[in-house]
Amino acid sequence: MRLARGTFSLACAFRSDTGALALFGRSGSGKSTVLGLIAGLLRPDAGRVVLDGETLVDVERGIFVPPHRRRVGVVFQDALLFPHLSVRANLGYGRRFARAGRPVDADAVIAMLGIGHLMDRRPAGLSGGERQRVAIGRALLAGPRLLLLDEPLSALDFERRREIMPYVERLRDVLDWPLVYVSHAVDEVARIAREVVVLEGGSVVARGAPGEVLAPGGAAAGFGAVSVIEARVAGYDAQYGLTALSHPAGPISVPGNVGPAGEVYRVLVRATDVALAVQRPRDVSFRTVLVGTIRAIAVEDGPTARVDIALRGEGRLVALVTRKAIDELGLDAGDEVFAMLKATALDERATAYAPRVR
Repeated sequence: MRLARGTFSLACAFRSDTGALALFGRSGSGKSTVLGLIAGLLRPDAGRVVLDGETLVDVERGIFVPPHRRRVGVVFQDALLFPHLSVRANLGYGRRFARAGRPVDADAVIAMLGIGHLMDRRPAGLSGGERQRVAIGRALLAGPRLLLLDEPLSALDFERRREIMPYVERLRDVLDWPLVYVSHAVDEVARIAREVVVLEGGSVVARGAPGEVLAPGGAAAGFGAVSVIEARVAGYDAQYGLTALSHPAGPISVPGNVGPAGEVYRVLVRATDVALAVQRPRDVSFRTVLVGTIRAIAVEDGPTARVDIALRGEGRLVALVTRKAIDELGLDAGDEVFAMLKATALDERATAYAPRVR
C-alpha cells in the first residue's frame, strides 16, 4: 500500500494469518494509518487490501469496498461511546450490524468482558477501563470478521491498563477473534501478539514473532532494552505464592498462580532488572538465576553498557549494567555468565500466556 499525506509517506506490504497481529512502532510511524486503510477510513494512492480472500481495495482495478460493508470492527483510544445511551443501548447499537456478520453469542461476550453489571449505567458513570470494555463489546456484537484495536490502552493509567489487558487476552484466546493490535508499548505487544510488524517512517522494518522482533539487537531495540523469554509452567508453590517456569537455562520464579502446568508463558524482562555474576550465586534473594554465554557487549553513552546473552538451550537476554561492573568482573564476549532476576520484577505486567500461532 502507498499513501502520501503532506510530509508523511506510507509504503508498506505484509500479510498475516496468525490471528493476532501487532503493528508496533513510534508515534508517527504509520501504525494508525495502516489501520485506517484496513478499515476503509482512508483510501490508498496505490495498492490493495485483501481480507479472508476478499479484495477490499485494489486501486488499479478501481475496487473500494466502503467501511460499513467490510464487517471490520474498530476500537479507538477513546471509547467513543454514545454518552446519552446506557451500556445496554450502546451494545444494542453494535448488534444492529450483526445480521450479515460473524455469529455472536451476546451473553458470552458480555460475560467474557465482565460488563453484565454495567448494563444500566451511562458512559459518564464508568471508569476508563470499563468504557473500553464496553467499546470492545459493542464492536464484537456487530459480528466483525476482524477486530482492529488502535492503542486502546494508551489513554488509561497503569491500574486501568492492568485491569483491561486480561480481557483483551481472553478475546484472543477464548473467543479466538482475529485482531490487529496497534501499540508502541513493548509489554502490550509481548502479551497480545502472535506476530509483530514493526513500522518506521511509513515502512515495514521487521516482521516476526515477538521473541524475535523484541529480542536484543532486534528492530524494536530502540524502544527500550527488553527481552522476551518463553518458558513452560512447572508448578505452583501455594505456600509462597510463586509459580515456577521451566527453561533450559534455569527455573524462572514469578509471583502468583499464572496458569496450569505444561502451558507456555512469555516473560518480559527489562534490562535494568537483570544483575550478572561470573559464578553461580549463593545465599542471595534473587529467585531466578539463568545461565548463558555473552554474545556481545555494547558500551552505551555515559556509565552503562548493554550485555547481550545467549541463554542455555534457547532464547536471548539483555542486561544493562555499569561499565565499571564490566571491568571489575572482567566480562567479555564468549564468557559464561549467570543472570539474576528478582521475582518481584516479573509481575502480571511481565508474564502472559504465549498464544500459539495458528
